[in-house]
Amino acid sequence: MTQATGIAIVVITYNSATEIAPCLEAALATGSEVVVVDNASTDATRDVSARYPVRLIANPGNLGFAAAANRGFRATACEYVLLLNPDAVLQTSIEPLRTFCMRPNAAAAAGMLTGEDGLAQTGFSVRRLPTPAAIAFEALLLNRLWPRNPVNRHYRCMDFDYRSPSLVEQPAGALLMIRRSAWEKLGGFDEAFYPVWFEDVDFCRRLRNAGAEVWYSPEVVAQHSGGTSIQGVSPEMRQLYWYASLLRYSAKHFRPGTQRWVFVAVIIGCLSRMIGVLFVRGGFQESRAFGKVVRLAGRYLLSGSRTGFEDSSFV
Repeated sequence: MTQATGIAIVVITYNSATEIAPCLEAALATGSEVVVVDNASTDATRDVSARYPVRLIANPGNLGFAAAANRGFRATACEYVLLLNPDAVLQTSIEPLRTFCMRPNAAAAAGMLTGEDGLAQTGFSVRRLPTPAAIAFEALLLNRLWPRNPVNRHYRCMDFDYRSPSLVEQPAGALLMIRRSAWEKLGGFDEAFYPVWFEDVDFCRRLRNAGAEVWYSPEVVAQHSGGTSIQGVSPEMRQLYWYASLLRYSAKHFRPGTQRWVFVAVIIGCLSRMIGVLFVRGGFQESRAFGKVVRLAGRYLLSGSRTGFEDSSFV
C-alpha cells in the first residue's frame, strides 16, 4: 500500500475483539496514524488493540459512536481523518480519498465496501439522504415487503455505478474520510444520536446544507463484514436505539408537516410489529420495546418536534 502520512485513521470499537486485529494490521500498513477509541468493551478488545502501535483511548463508559468519533478527531492533529469500522479491512491505499478531500469544495470522501465475495455492498456503501417517504417506507416495512419499490431504489442508490468516481450524498460511515476543517465547521458529530445510528447521516446532511461536497472513489476498497459490534445487543434494544435515532433525525431535518407523517408511520409500523411479535412469536420483551417506540413517537407527534427531539431518555 502507498504510505499515507499526514492521515489519521480513527477506529471506534465496542466488543470488537474478534475482528479488530485484521483491521488494525491493514490500517497500520497504510503508514497512517491510527487511533482506537474503545467504548468500554467487556471483551478483549482493548488487550488486542494494545498489541499494536496505535493510540488507544479507553472510554470509561459507552459514550456512543458520535462522541467516540469526536474524541478520536480531537486526539489527532491530522487534517484528514478516516473513520474506519473495526470490521472493515482495507484492501488498497487510502491516498485517493485524500486527493478527493483536497478538492476546493470537498469535505469528505468514501470508498467501496465489499463483502467476502468481493462485490460492492449495494444499498449500504452509498445511499441518498433519506426523505420522509423513505423513512416512512422503512417504518411501515414496505421496503422489506417490496424492496425494489421506486422510493427504496432511489434511497439505496440501486442505480449507482460503483466503478466510477462521483459525487454522493450519504456514504456509509464505516469507511469515510473527513477533512478536519469541515468537521470543525460543523462542530463535529451530533452526540445526541446515542448510542448509534443516523449520526453519520446527520453529518452528511449538514455537510450538504453547508454546500460542501462528498465524493466516492472506487479505487479505495475495504472488506466489510458488517454489524459485528451490534450483535451483542439484544433485539429489543436494537429497535429502541434505531427508532430513537430515526425519530431524532426526522425531527431535526424535516419540515413540521412532513415529519408528522413520519411519526405516524412509525406508530403504525411499530404497533403492527408489537402485535406480531407478541402473538406470533411470543416475544414479550421485543413487544415492549416497540411499545416504548410508539410512546416516544407519540410524544414527538403530540408535543411538537422540539419537545420530542429533546427527550428520548427511555434509551
